[in-house]
Amino acid sequence: MIYGKKVYLGILIFIILLISPFLASLGKANVPPAPSLDTPVINAMAVKQCVEPTEYMKDYHMQLLYKWRDEYVREGNTIYVNSRGQKYTISLEKTCLKCHSNEEQFCQRCHTYAGVRLYCWECHQK
Repeated sequence: MIYGKKVYLGILIFIILLISPFLASLGKANVPPAPSLDTPVINAMAVKQCVEPTEYMKDYHMQLLYKWRDEYVREGNTIYVNSRGQKYTISLEKTCLKCHSNEEQFCQRCHTYAGVRLYCWECHQK
């Protein structure tokens, strides 16, 4: 019977240790990051708009970058026509990073929050 009490006590301690991170964060809001749009190029724009609408870019920017990669590398296309009919050069450096030159305050904030590792700069310049 003594071993039974030790087993129950061990299970109880294990459960408490297992759920303690959840209990510690109970009631605390996980505030999403606010990426900074404070760059010289963006500040100089009369109309601040990206290659696609903001909501689209928040949700699908990686799919767009993959599409650009395939279009540029595999198809040889260098021009992207957006949903508004505007033309942009397919280039991470010349298009995206021209405006979003503040990697730490823009890219890293959201990717760290989402737990996503950025590997763009393994091939592209900063």
